[in-house]
Amino acid sequence: MLTIHAAPLVLPVGAAAVVDGAVAVDGDRIAALGPYEEVTAAHPAARVRRWPGLLTPGLRQDRPAELLTGCYHPDPRESAELGELPLWGAEFERLSATMDAARRAGSVRRGLQRMLRHGTTHLAGPLDAADPVLRTAVSRSGLVLLPPPPAPPGPPDLDPFAAGGDLARTVGAPLTVGGRADLAAFDVPDEAALRAGGARACVATVLAGRLVHRAR
Repeated sequence: MLTIHAAPLVLPVGAAAVVDGAVAVDGDRIAALGPYEEVTAAHPAARVRRWPGLLTPGLRQDRPAELLTGCYHPDPRESAELGELPLWGAEFERLSATMDAARRAGSVRRGLQRMLRHGTTHLAGPLDAADPVLRTAVSRSGLVLLPPPPAPPGPPDLDPFAAGGDLARTVGAPLTVGGRADLAAFDVPDEAALRAGGARACVATVLAGRLVHRAR
């Protein structure tokens, strides 16, 4: 079924912003992009999903290897003991010393899920092709792997805006008709607010046309 994703402001990147805009998605591709009234008129039978704030392309995470294999993402059932935030440094080394393959794979999967909750749809490579846990998890996630950009400053962060880039430098690929349907919706009014508050404002992530994250 064709789905229309609508928001008060659509920022395609590389094209003009669309106030009260919409993106029609057919399968894993963008079928139309423009004002809500025009898109819905052209596709009257489509299901409509309305999001608050902004609709943008999916974001690019530039430090995926460090975030997936250089720290531990606790299971919610471990929160009383380990908390909810990624564990780095000595605590990670302590856990790694006794971590079996299943527990490590669970951490990698949770890391990928947390990236999706930050609007991420693209990962900057390279990732260790010899690491079967990492290779399998990324392949199954459907996230797009891109060539690496120049190393961003500062420590790794799940928020792709943490390094200070603007939207054009942070997205995986612009929204274009015929392009892959990788979208993110953020509950902020404009790009300035998105950059200031970061990708934690993400309320929905669409990966190749599939809704893979929706905030409660």
